[in-house]
Amino acid sequence: MPKGTRKPLTGTVAVVAGATRGAGRGIARALGEAGARVYCTGRSVRGNPSPYKRPETIDETVEMITAAGGKAIAIRVDHTNEEEVQALFERVQREHRRLDILVNSVAGEDPMMAQWAWWLWKTDLTNADAILRQGLVSHVITAKHAALTMMKKRRGLIVEVTESDLLLGGVNTLAGIVKSSQKVMAAVWAGELRKYGVAVIAITPGFLRSETMLERFGVTEENWRDGGKKDKNFLESESPLFVGRAIAALAQDHAKILQQTGQLFSSWEVGRKYRLTDADGRRPDWGKRGDYSTIPQSLKGAMIDASNVWSDWLKTQTRRTDRFLRKLEVGSGT
Repeated sequence: MPKGTRKPLTGTVAVVAGATRGAGRGIARALGEAGARVYCTGRSVRGNPSPYKRPETIDETVEMITAAGGKAIAIRVDHTNEEEVQALFERVQREHRRLDILVNSVAGEDPMMAQWAWWLWKTDLTNADAILRQGLVSHVITAKHAALTMMKKRRGLIVEVTESDLLLGGVNTLAGIVKSSQKVMAAVWAGELRKYGVAVIAITPGFLRSETMLERFGVTEENWRDGGKKDKNFLESESPLFVGRAIAALAQDHAKILQQTGQLFSSWEVGRKYRLTDADGRRPDWGKRGDYSTIPQSLKGAMIDASNVWSDWLKTQTRRTDRFLRKLEVGSGT
């Protein structure tokens, strides 16, 4: 962007819940890059890390944004605690009298969801309650108080960050429930909030080069391509900044995004539409270039079975919903 050019989100206020690492950090950076004032929230601050025992903090995220010329503030919030979440949005309202964007990225890489147990009967339920509270209830609490703030101005965008551009998601039953529910919640809330001028969408990144994934491949962001020696799909991965730039692009045209409220987006589709580039100038496209040929046959078979069930289910629900809608329209005289 040429020096002196007004940034497209200048004057807007954003909250990125779960801005500590991964997609949340990249999204916070991208919104700051686009000119938004960004409140970065999460549990990990210097001297008081979250139970994940990871080194990243929201303080570092803010430093990255300000070093790039953006405006950001770190606030420690446990998004499963409604009192803390309410206090966060009351502060935003008090300081700016507005909230334009909420990005719900809490617990995107919760290690409790990491168990590889595709089959229902092999699922470890030890932390089930905590997983659902972290991955779902926290999102409900946060969206509730963001919506209350946005409804005052009759304008805003709530973004649910999830996994996969299908209703499928996760590598075990609990992760699948969380990721699928995040997409459904966006659609449910969209129907409720559209008349208040508030849009709600869900979005998924592609193969995300989060801090955890870089460690798993034994590489850094500087030499990440070396990870392609282990898995060629890694060569089509994207930094967390890319999905953030996708959200920033969508947020710039409120009228258009309100028309698409409730939809599930992907970073690669938005990237194609707006000709976005990643931090290194690449244009990753997981949708076109992701390679599923290396998936074990047993797992591929399970994915095919699940996809067929979902496809039939969605077709049935579409027909049923259309019939119900026609009944409602007749009954209301429209």
